[in-house]
Amino acid sequence: MQLALKNPLLFFDIESTGLNVASDRIVEISIVKVSPGGPGQPNDVEVKTRRINPTIPITPGAQAVHGISDEDVKDCPTFKQVAKSLARLMEGCDIAGYNSLKFDIPMLAEEFLRAGVEFDFRKRKLVDVQNIFHKKEQRTLKAAYKFYCGQNLDNAHSAEADTMATYEVLEAQLDRYANDEEDPLQNDVAFLAKYSCQNRLVDYAGRIALDDNDEPVFNFGKHKGRRVVDVLAKEPSYYSWMMEGDFTLDTKQQLTKIKLSMQ
Repeated sequence: MQLALKNPLLFFDIESTGLNVASDRIVEISIVKVSPGGPGQPNDVEVKTRRINPTIPITPGAQAVHGISDEDVKDCPTFKQVAKSLARLMEGCDIAGYNSLKFDIPMLAEEFLRAGVEFDFRKRKLVDVQNIFHKKEQRTLKAAYKFYCGQNLDNAHSAEADTMATYEVLEAQLDRYANDEEDPLQNDVAFLAKYSCQNRLVDYAGRIALDDNDEPVFNFGKHKGRRVVDVLAKEPSYYSWMMEGDFTLDTKQQLTKIKLSMQ
C-alpha cells in the first residue's frame, strides 16, 4: 500500500561510534525521502547516503556491527560541516525510522545541538516502525522484512539497506493491518506517529517524561515519578548535578527550560 502523505516523509538510519547518545558520534547517515506524488501518481523516492568523520575513534563493538573503520571515514566531512545542508533537506518533513525514537533521533538531535544548528524534532510527526512491529509481531528488522516483505534482508546493518527496508516494511504493514478489525492501521502519518510512540517523553533520552496530568516528572533514579519542579524546588543541587553529569545536551536543555519556567 502506498503511503498517503500530506508532507514528505523522511526515513533515516544512522551508524555510530557506539551506543552512548551523549558521547558517541555518527559515522554514516542514510536517508530515504518519500514525497507525495501527484494525483494518481506514485510517491517520489530520493535516496542519499553519506559517511561522516566522527572526530573520535569508532569502538571495536560498533565496527563489528556496521563494518566502518576509522580509516574509512578519516577524509569524510564532519557532522558540523554537513549539518546545515542536512537540516535543509529535512525541513518540512515528517520523520520515520526503525527504533528511531530511542536511538537515531536522540543521536541526531545531539549532533545538531553540538553543531549549533536548530532542528526541532518535536515539531515533526515521528513514526517508529519498530514500535508498530513490536505491537503487532515482536521481532527484529531482519525478521520484520522477512515477515512483511517475504524477502531476506541482505547487507543488514548497512545504513542504506536498513533504511530502505524500513520504508518497505512500513508500506507492507499498512497493507497487512489496514483492515484489522480490532486494531486497524490508518494510512496517515499523524496516526502512525501517535500509534508508534510508546512513551510521552520530554527529552529524547527519556530522562524526563510527562505524567497523566502532563506534568514533567523524572523518569530515572531516586526521584523517578516525582515532578521535576518539586524536586528542583526542594533540592536545587540536583539541577547542578545533572548539568555537570553525563547527560545529553538535549536533556540538559529541557531541564533548564523547566527550571526557568519556575521563576
